[in-house]
Amino acid sequence: MAEIKSGPGLKYKPLVPPEQTIREFTVRALILGLIMSVVLGAANAYLGLKAGMTIAATYPAAVISMAFLRLFRGTILEENFARTVGSIGESVAAGAIFTIPAFLIAGVWESFDSPQRYWESSFIMVIGGVIGILFVTLLRRVLVEDPELPFPESVAASEIHKAGQAGGSGAKYLFGAMGIGALIQTLGKFNFFATSWEKFTTFAKTGVKLLGGRGQEITSVSAGGGTLLTAPAVSPAYIGVGFIIGPRLAALNFSGGLLAWGLFVPLLMYFLGPQLEPLISQEGRPTSWVELSYAIWKFIVRPIAIGGMLLSAIYTLYRMRNSLAIGLKRSISDLKKATAGEASSVSRIDQDLSLKWVLPLLLIFAVLTFSLYYYFSGLFNASITATVVMIIAGFFFAAVSGYLVGIIGSSNNPVSGLTLSTLIVAALLMVVLGVKGLPGVAAVLGVAAVICVAAAVAGEMFQDLKVGHILGGTPWKMQVGDIIGVFVASFVLYFPLLILHQGDIKAGGTGFGGKALPAPQASLMAMLSKGIVGGEMAWPLIIVGMLMAFGLILLQVRSPMLVCVGMYLPFETTSAIFVGGLIRGIADLIAKKRKFTDEQMSKLENNGTLLASGLIAGEALMGLIFAGFAFYDVKIKPITPTPSYLVSLIVIVLIALLLILTPVRYASQAQEKKS
Repeated sequence: MAEIKSGPGLKYKPLVPPEQTIREFTVRALILGLIMSVVLGAANAYLGLKAGMTIAATYPAAVISMAFLRLFRGTILEENFARTVGSIGESVAAGAIFTIPAFLIAGVWESFDSPQRYWESSFIMVIGGVIGILFVTLLRRVLVEDPELPFPESVAASEIHKAGQAGGSGAKYLFGAMGIGALIQTLGKFNFFATSWEKFTTFAKTGVKLLGGRGQEITSVSAGGGTLLTAPAVSPAYIGVGFIIGPRLAALNFSGGLLAWGLFVPLLMYFLGPQLEPLISQEGRPTSWVELSYAIWKFIVRPIAIGGMLLSAIYTLYRMRNSLAIGLKRSISDLKKATAGEASSVSRIDQDLSLKWVLPLLLIFAVLTFSLYYYFSGLFNASITATVVMIIAGFFFAAVSGYLVGIIGSSNNPVSGLTLSTLIVAALLMVVLGVKGLPGVAAVLGVAAVICVAAAVAGEMFQDLKVGHILGGTPWKMQVGDIIGVFVASFVLYFPLLILHQGDIKAGGTGFGGKALPAPQASLMAMLSKGIVGGEMAWPLIIVGMLMAFGLILLQVRSPMLVCVGMYLPFETTSAIFVGGLIRGIADLIAKKRKFTDEQMSKLENNGTLLASGLIAGEALMGLIFAGFAFYDVKIKPITPTPSYLVSLIVIVLIALLLILTPVRYASQAQEKKS
């Protein structure tokens, strides 16, 4: 990355000078970007619903655009444009999966498979996405051109493009890993190996004495139950996520799983098992202890985790208070400058969409936002209030999202935490206005959904604009391309969501909010909106969770939110993510023992990220295909009815070897060639 110099007569120099005009906004780059937007958006929808996490699409989009356009001698600015359009689908998907399933989980929607749901979901994504881009247009200069913001992921993506121009070979690693991830997912679906393993271990019933003061016995109870033993899921996607976030964050997530399944569930089974034993037979069908364990986890432990997530989100915002203040101050200052028209004569690399278009479009989409909220709630005053909240909070969070992306990157942008705070404010406003029942819940979720999509799109757009700033892209072309990408992704991404939801139901699951598609953020928002507006929240359990999170904060745990998310997710998910974190830790340890230079460590990390991203994308795409099979009642004949988990362990070892040996060898060879 070229340095940003300041002082008299000194100006930032991008890779492609502003006075040079080369191909950029072309039909082939746009079509490639739109295809990537839909595919990467669908893959992230799959991953986010299952694991509550998404991966930044900037890296795979950069590699794919580089590999494809090099075949046609495309320019680096065409690659930049295609990557920009291609990565916006991931942010639309992130905003959608964090909120849209909440309408179904909260009972606002009775079903998801109808034309009405399609249009409602699509308009939520379009309105939120376009508003996010319009806010970014007003804020670009202050944030993107700020030399104090490192934009780490933007710099990494720009290096991928530069490496492509110099003959980089990152595409083969990405596509190769995609093939491996798809193959493993396919073999698992055909029962070549067991994708998961669990066994319930029963405790012997014993008498437990409860003592009062001075050791006097008050009563004695019969205790029993047991504990559910679960192995890590054989999932390239989960392992890839763990590799990307690293051992420390993966361990925090895993610790939440240990709290849930190693402490709370066994403890509750021990004391509540005898009382629940008469209920293990319902409608003539015996209910296993495994099902009972999951029931305790879902209806008792999960609300505790939600309380922890709530306080953790508040704590996260508190820790960001300085960044929030700076972001808001810069946003207001930039808006004043833009309104005053101070930038009348600008070069190509500083040309944003004209305010003659931006301000009227903002007004139009504000009216559309009001119409959407009025459609959900049927109440004029509530819709006006929700619209005002959305416009103010949307602009505020767009600025904050961009500032945070500039510091820590899009992958770590706490969009759901920002949305959660807005949801609580909107819910309390609905209560003050006297709005109750499903109309109030619908209005609250509508506010949250639009803001979540807007904040996610804004963060991704800032990241892409920074890459364009480094390479010499034209901002207004990137902004127009992203608006087109938002429209296409919004009207297509409903179908992957529908296939995943309905496919899980036909496979015996419950769809959104169930074991296979837990959708943690959407479930949290559904419970909070119903709890505040409808009075259905399990407050005692929520308060217990908040106290637990407060204890984690006092212990100075790095990310209490990750611990609580780990409690909320199935143990097979958190343990698989932890395996990925361990693999990353082993790779880093080998690099440390071999005394890798900073440049080698950077190459190891970039190559490992490409491989992990490929594994995630490969499993996600095949997961969508198999969900489609279930959706259309296509039967899959298993190779064996009782697959072995021993084969599964071999598969995990092979994934580990791929993620360890390949990046280490790549970094070593790169250094040898240089020397």
